[in-house]
Amino acid sequence: MSLFEQIEQWIREVPPITRTYMLGALLTTAACALDLVSPFTLYFNATLIFHKLQFWRLLTNFFFFGGSFSLDFLFHMFFLVRYCKQLEENAFRGKTADFFYFILFGATMMTLLAPFLKLYFLGSSLTFMMVYLWGRRNPYSRMNFLGLFPFTAPYLPWVLLSFSVVLGNSGTVDLLGIFVGHLYYFLEDVYPRMINSRYRILKTPRLIEALFAEDDMEDELGDESEAD
Repeated sequence: MSLFEQIEQWIREVPPITRTYMLGALLTTAACALDLVSPFTLYFNATLIFHKLQFWRLLTNFFFFGGSFSLDFLFHMFFLVRYCKQLEENAFRGKTADFFYFILFGATMMTLLAPFLKLYFLGSSLTFMMVYLWGRRNPYSRMNFLGLFPFTAPYLPWVLLSFSVVLGNSGTVDLLGIFVGHLYYFLEDVYPRMINSRYRILKTPRLIEALFAEDDMEDELGDESEAD
């Protein structure tokens, strides 16, 4: 099997939401690196969106992780693919519609807050949201940072935030992702236990469930075949 075939097979094995986001980010970066698209046409700007009707900015700002295939881009892609993929394959296995709604909820909250925080690209925030929820859903997973000190998964976003600040970056983008991730976690995992009820505030709308019904059915059939 050639290298190209191996890459193609790996991409096909990546679950659909993660694969779509990953390819979107790669294509956006490639377009910017080749000067086919300018980052100035991608960033979030409420004035341009609602007064100039440039609605694509609501989406494109989440796919921009840099104008070139730099080390920073690879760093973000690693965390995006790793934790987005793990969430989709485990916590949201057979629940593609719920996973899409989780991302839609996060993106909507970030879009509403971005003008007040003066943020223009929200891809990193969305990645941090996924890392935060993964950590909360895997509280006993042990990790270590650069082989220096161990910690459990819920502390991962805080470790990454601290490292980013030490390098001189603003922590606002990352904190936004942590905040929205915690909001989702509280509403979906904590609040129902507090009121001792199965009621879900963030229940996925039926329209979204219908859109992903086929993907969820395939996951269920795959689980049954593995069990056999």
